Amino acid sequence: MRWFGFGFNAFAQICVPEKSEKEESNSAVGQEKVCDPVELVNHVGRSKIRASWSRRASLFLDEDSCVRLAGFCAPISNESFSAVTVNTSGCQDAVISETHLTIAFPDRIESWDLQSKDKTPSWSVEMTQSQNSGVNLPLVPGGYISSKPPIFRSLSSHFQAKSLALGGEHAILLTAAGAVYTWGQGSHGQLGHGGLIPEEEPRTLEALWGMPIRSVAAGGWHSVCVGDGGDLYVWGWNESGQLGLPSRGLRKASQQKSDQQAGEQCGSFSACPDEELHEEVFISIQAFPALVDVSPSCEISTVSCGSRHTAAVTTTGYLYTWGWGEYGQLGHQTTSSLDEPQCVEFFRNKNLHVVDVVCGSWNTFTAAVKKEVLGLKNVPELPPVSTGNELWTTC
Repeated sequence: MRWFGFGFNAFAQICVPEKSEKEESNSAVGQEKVCDPVELVNHVGRSKIRASWSRRASLFLDEDSCVRLAGFCAPISNESFSAVTVNTSGCQDAVISETHLTIAFPDRIESWDLQSKDKTPSWSVEMTQSQNSGVNLPLVPGGYISSKPPIFRSLSSHFQAKSLALGGEHAILLTAAGAVYTWGQGSHGQLGHGGLIPEEEPRTLEALWGMPIRSVAAGGWHSVCVGDGGDLYVWGWNESGQLGLPSRGLRKASQQKSDQQAGEQCGSFSACPDEELHEEVFISIQAFPALVDVSPSCEISTVSCGSRHTAAVTTTGYLYTWGWGEYGQLGHQTTSSLDEPQCVEFFRNKNLHVVDVVCGSWNTFTAAVKKEVLGLKNVPELPPVSTGNELWTTC
């Protein structure tokens, strides 16, 4: 399995293969924006990626399990990759935020303050063997690890939590029965209850009641989940098209760019009539879950959210991204934003089958394998790249 990264790279969170001295000036090392997916070095064997805004944690799961960091506070080099100063040998899971690294071991969980020189964790808890079998960070026995202080937050055991996704100011809980609960700030509709008010306690997402959900993800101010049938549901803020629904701001910017390229002179763009924009329905805030067809003939296997972008992998191994793209985090070799899902051609052209995706706030990390390795010779091909904005209709 090979990992690739693209997007925000101001702190060298994205490792770039070493190049010769002549090529070094053109390397993505030190570049703030990485628009083309680049392979992460030294990711051999089974591994996981966890990312925050300025950091990346790589969890290696083979013989000597350990965590290595890249990004802010890591040594700056072509690899920008270092071992954590604490002993992580034998770890089974890890999550990282801007302030803390939390590590799960077979017998305990430790949370370390990355801004402190203390030689003891800022929070820890011991676990029995039965408790360890159900650990899925940020969930921990009796609660969960927050991305902001206080680090530990209690959570009732009656929820029978399966997984938890933490957004900028809200949380999404998935139960073992496939039900969804949300709480936190709701000013952008990210809780999915139809209003814009906050919820202090977990509240059932009634719009999805009775519909088994497989996985959940949370962005800065938007939320996403995947149903058992591979359907994708979105809700929250759509200012940058991160829901995959029509965004007035993006369409207007696209229209203005087209007008400029065509040399149209209207005095000012705001004064130019735009019948298409008035006829189409635009979504700024989607306060209830809405179904989005990423690719009509394919199911979604996994999804992840950045601050204002979304990435989804289909069961046929294609990666689709949409939303804010200012730092190249959509992987389409541009810094343009999109309000509809678009396949990342890089992996298709390399004959790679995407198996996982993890979004940092402003970047994206993707795991892929050669199709030949999986024996995938009959995966449906996508049609040629479109020159317009229409969606592909096959996988």
